Amino acid sequence: MSIKAEKLMNISGPRLSKGFTLLEALIGFLILSVGMLGIASLQAVSLKAGKTSVYSSIAMMKVDELFESMRANPGVLATYTGAGVKNSCWATKDCTETELAQDDVYWWEQNLTAGLPSTATTIVTVTAAVAPSKMATVNITVNWKERSKDNAGSVDKTFDTTANICTAVPC
Repeated sequence: MSIKAEKLMNISGPRLSKGFTLLEALIGFLILSVGMLGIASLQAVSLKAGKTSVYSSIAMMKVDELFESMRANPGVLATYTGAGVKNSCWATKDCTETELAQDDVYWWEQNLTAGLPSTATTIVTVTAAVAPSKMATVNITVNWKERSKDNAGSVDKTFDTTANICTAVPC
């Protein structure tokens, strides 16, 4: 083989592979960007699920809070179904049981709307105890709307629970 032919072989090898490294890098970046888009969409879905669980937790805690207020003041359970009134029943003011119940409902509604979307609504129903039982049945339903992850609208969410509350001692 002549020296000229040998030089041609050495020159043609590198010329054929010129730009191959650039193509490898572009393909690598394409794969990386698809992966990053997947991670970003996964994070958006997890944030949405996290917000839903926060709203559900707030609703659950606030409903339990109202149940405990009712258990502490069982003589006027029917008052808890009405609208709340700010009576400022603190240590410096003596309130009747009815005023205390109205104050409890007022502050419960304030705290509930602070933690849930502004579309939140509540329904409190009390079924009085039937003799000889002294246990009244209380049902609390909290409804709110959340953004839908599938479309541009909203989704209705509900937290509904029932408890029995003793209306006299001993129960």
